[in-house]
Amino acid sequence: MSQRLLEVSDLKKHFPLKGGFMGGTTGFVYAVDGISFHIERGETLSLVGESGCGKSTVGKAVLRLFPITGGQVVLDGQRIDDLSPSALRPLRRRVQVVFQDPFSSLNPRMRVKDILAEPIRNFGLARNAADLDARIAALMDKVRLPRDAVGRWPHEFSGGQRQRIGIARALAAEPDLIICDEAVSALDVSVKAQIVNLLQDLQQELGLAMLFISHDLAIVEHMTHRVAVMYLGKIVEVAPKRSLFGAPKHPYTEALLSAVPIPEPGAARERVILKGDVPSPINPPKGCRFHTRCPYAFDRCRTEEPKLVPVADALAPGHLSACHLHEMPAAENPLAGTKGHAVLAA
Repeated sequence: MSQRLLEVSDLKKHFPLKGGFMGGTTGFVYAVDGISFHIERGETLSLVGESGCGKSTVGKAVLRLFPITGGQVVLDGQRIDDLSPSALRPLRRRVQVVFQDPFSSLNPRMRVKDILAEPIRNFGLARNAADLDARIAALMDKVRLPRDAVGRWPHEFSGGQRQRIGIARALAAEPDLIICDEAVSALDVSVKAQIVNLLQDLQQELGLAMLFISHDLAIVEHMTHRVAVMYLGKIVEVAPKRSLFGAPKHPYTEALLSAVPIPEPGAARERVILKGDVPSPINPPKGCRFHTRCPYAFDRCRTEEPKLVPVADALAPGHLSACHLHEMPAAENPLAGTKGHAVLAA
């Protein structure tokens, strides 16, 4: 049996722009413009990049929160992007989400017990009322909250506690894949660490796969197995964690890693300062989308879009990069042998 739980192929989501005298379509926002990736069972794939690069749109597209423009989304061998709402309903249980804001993602008019009971009832997972109560108690244990807190309202909890409730709600449906959309970005630093550790423990205990969407590379380095780097609607690099953090193979990834604070006192790293601003997703650049800011860009980058292909001199197999530099001889490639920084997590 294949180990791939989720497979996304050439995914596109273009949002139409309305305007003009008749309110017609005047253009498109190319939020996600042809990306492919996969997630194996029990694996965490982190999707990283600057705000506005399309990370959250990818998560919403996988969740089928809106129709996609093109491509395919396959869950455990079954294509789900073209299913009708009725056919998709039983599969929704298998993919759940933890949202960014723990304050707005919970219904303030529902007690915790009702919040957790809702997905259990929706998918018919409880045999009777006693089974429902037992499942809710077990969920509270899993997220390390007291069982007697089920009678409280969301406003009675702190931000970190609310996010634990959000995680418990996602677990209530017994999913195979959880999409964490900036799930720790709204939390204090100490609380972030607690939630990340909780997610890791739950993954090991339950065998969950995760799509972890984040802009925080320090958190990503701590908890992920593989990383996909997005820029302006495209994936520009995919690699196992150690390979990407140890030796990035795309100029954009190199710049992102150079901005991560170094934990060792007195350690030094050359900071890569990118020129200019991120281009508009309404009118992305021709060729490589990063060429307008890339310190290594040459003529080919401005006309021909690079393909995401394996890199021969990477630290590990499965390291892909979309950069024309890797077709040069190693002596002429400024990224050959590029070093990032030591991986902190084991």
